[in-house]
Amino acid sequence: MQNKKIRIALVGLRFGAEFVPIYLHHPNVEYLAICDSDPKTLNEIGDKFQVERRYTDMEDILASDEYDAVHLVTPVTYHGKHSVAVLKSGKHCACTIPMGLSLEELNEVLAAKQESGKNYMMMETAVYSREFLFVKDMYEKGELGKIQFLRCAHYQDMDGWPDYWKGFPPLMHPTHALGPVLDLINKRPVKVHCFGSGTMRDELVQQYGNPFPVETAIYQLEDSDVAVELTRTMFHTARAYSECFNVYGEKATFEWQQIEEEKPIIMRMGELTKDRGRPISWERVEIPDRPESLPKEIQRFTTRGVYDESNPHLSFLQGGGHGGSHPHLVHEFVRSIIEERPPHVDEVKAAIWTAAGICAHESAMNGGKEVIIPNFEYSLK
Repeated sequence: MQNKKIRIALVGLRFGAEFVPIYLHHPNVEYLAICDSDPKTLNEIGDKFQVERRYTDMEDILASDEYDAVHLVTPVTYHGKHSVAVLKSGKHCACTIPMGLSLEELNEVLAAKQESGKNYMMMETAVYSREFLFVKDMYEKGELGKIQFLRCAHYQDMDGWPDYWKGFPPLMHPTHALGPVLDLINKRPVKVHCFGSGTMRDELVQQYGNPFPVETAIYQLEDSDVAVELTRTMFHTARAYSECFNVYGEKATFEWQQIEEEKPIIMRMGELTKDRGRPISWERVEIPDRPESLPKEIQRFTTRGVYDESNPHLSFLQGGGHGGSHPHLVHEFVRSIIEERPPHVDEVKAAIWTAAGICAHESAMNGGKEVIIPNFEYSLK
């Protein structure tokens, strides 16, 4: 079992190219195929990484018995449809976020997964970032104490991105921010109130009917007294890029850095004195890399470097993307298949995290009305 190898096809090579060398070097991958509808991109990446198996049509991969699994890095509007197709073809499916764009799409993926018996994994980078692994370790050791409040955000300007992003509802793409805080305390969001904010230019409203460049939501969690605040910006907001979360504990707090070039802050509660309020100390911390849980063949891809597969003219920059998470994602997907177990971010967790954003946008479009978030575990029983 430890030495078993599987056969992978990677579909979508713009952001997806980041994963090519990781799969090529993973000790449990027999071979990799790549697929992109643009022949120029396909051949550029294929030549750079010396990948022989190349496709311009995903249907050819799905019709073949030469592959065990497909990793989708396709446009956001196709995630639900493509995931269903992969699962119905009898192949394991990994898909970049979000799982889908409607509750109906989420249920279709869940049904296809149940029927196929194959694995589905949502490739959420944020729950494998150095920062999350650092905070998770603090939490499990009891250093944070009782969690009192969770705050998360994803700030990004999407002007100039491909057309399918124009006017996209902010919280329909929630999991880079929301995933880590929900995963940390392992609680399900059950209801949400959300408000939209700001004004969008008319051309951006047309595609999705979304008038908001910013959305902010408050979530109630099941069997928990902790609330979660989530904010997502996509247009018309002068804020530097950040996928961030803050964890406020009774003993200690973790706060993400204001800008990416800084270091995060740990605040610690002191002993009560005669003064009003307890003293709070703080320090900026260096977040360590976390390659030790990975096979030695792909540990290097947690950090950015220049790599040369066989020819100096083919050297390339690779690694370190999304907090060093990419090799962790690949390893979890591959090992979940080999070990015949659900991946960490399985179909139920993916559906719940994605639905939390879909329901938040519904609330925003209805003036902050409370919206109940489905519990997809029950739908599978």
